[in-house]
Amino acid sequence: MNKDKNKKSPQRMCVACRNAFDKKDLLRVVRAPDGRVFVDGTGKADGRGAYVCGDPKCVSKCAKGKLRKHLGCEIPPEVYEEIISIRNER
Repeated sequence: MNKDKNKKSPQRMCVACRNAFDKKDLLRVVRAPDGRVFVDGTGKADGRGAYVCGDPKCVSKCAKGKLRKHLGCEIPPEVYEEIISIRNER
């Protein structure tokens, strides 16, 4: 029997809407140990991570402080710009 067919996709929760999604469908924002904050395209970067779905309302909530609260630091505006541009590509 092929074990890959029975394997479930990992689930993660959007920090804004609190809905669970497949990990691959979310964007991961990371605060690295050196303090940098960036969008992690690989999903494997070291540091504290937070997941955001592509819903414009969720991105707006994150910009209003949800992401800052979750990561415990200020979020550069470039991170929100990157989230929006990636969301528009999908």
